[in-house]
Amino acid sequence: MYGIGYVKVHSHEKGLHFKDHEFKGLLGQGQHWFWDPTNAVRVDVVSQRSPWLHHEALDLIVKSGTLGNEALVVDLKDYERALVWIDGRFDRILGPGLHALWSKFKEIRTEVVDARTVQFNHKDMNAILSSPSSSELLENVVVEEGWAAVYFKDGEYVQTLKPGRYLFWKQMGKVHLKQIDLRETVLDVGGQEIMSRDKVTLRLNAQVTYQVTDPHLSVTAVENLSQSLYREFQLTLRAIVGSYELDGLLEGKERLAGEMEQALCRRTSEFGVRVIGIGIRDLILPGEMKELMNKVIEARKLAEANLIIRREETAAMRSQSNTAKLLESNPTLMRLRELEVLEKVASCSELKVVLGEKGLTDRVVNLL
Repeated sequence: MYGIGYVKVHSHEKGLHFKDHEFKGLLGQGQHWFWDPTNAVRVDVVSQRSPWLHHEALDLIVKSGTLGNEALVVDLKDYERALVWIDGRFDRILGPGLHALWSKFKEIRTEVVDARTVQFNHKDMNAILSSPSSSELLENVVVEEGWAAVYFKDGEYVQTLKPGRYLFWKQMGKVHLKQIDLRETVLDVGGQEIMSRDKVTLRLNAQVTYQVTDPHLSVTAVENLSQSLYREFQLTLRAIVGSYELDGLLEGKERLAGEMEQALCRRTSEFGVRVIGIGIRDLILPGEMKELMNKVIEARKLAEANLIIRREETAAMRSQSNTAKLLESNPTLMRLRELEVLEKVASCSELKVVLGEKGLTDRVVNLL
């Protein structure tokens, strides 16, 4: 019939009644008839089995006050966020704006939080992160074991974060986290050409082992920690090596490393860094210097060998001289010595000897 409207609402539904674009109220279960000669009436039937009430005129519906106990209304300001649980299970995070949820068929629980704190902590963090809506509103940061994160908000230092998981609200200020490795780190400084005090050009390969002790200082004191440490080590290496002569460098690598470590520690403490150790891996001489050093070493070893030979010859002559003096002063010992010589000769050939008073050598009559 012209001008008459009809709508049926089931038990799990609600009818949103509009006339001339104004919300008039909710329609419950049943059949509803309307006299609408100008086609100004509209009824939107929505299901309450889905808890979310989405409608372009939600603000009119809420302001009418007709929802009553039928729905839970959440009106969030720009700095507020709402955590929503449906039937005891976390469902999503709501951003700023007006939201409504039917509460007839579902158990609805909401928790409104202030996002101006930026950092977000909650006992149900794992459940919250499992929701797809979390990535839209929350930034998830994990600090691994052996690391620390320096947390800045709007350019201002807030705190240093230990290993763990941290959540931050998006669009609530500029958040910057700089992660710093707290483990021992080895920095190689290779191919350094340095001139010693006696004008010899050397090539050195060295390394420094260090550890960050103050993450905040290591981020704010220098622009790039690794580059700054490399530069300081390089300058210290050149300054100390340049104060040594070549022989001192070749003989005292450990002393050189100790001096470098002491000098570098004073500077790196300003970066929040502790130097654990410094090592000189290679000390390379130019080709012509190698040949010259080899000749020097060869001459030195030859001189040492000649000196040893001369010492041995001198010791032998001194021993013979002492033996001669001893034999000269002791005739009996002289005779025994002659007999030893005679025994050695007799062992190699047939020997006939006549002994007399004038000594063995004067009485040898036949020697075969």
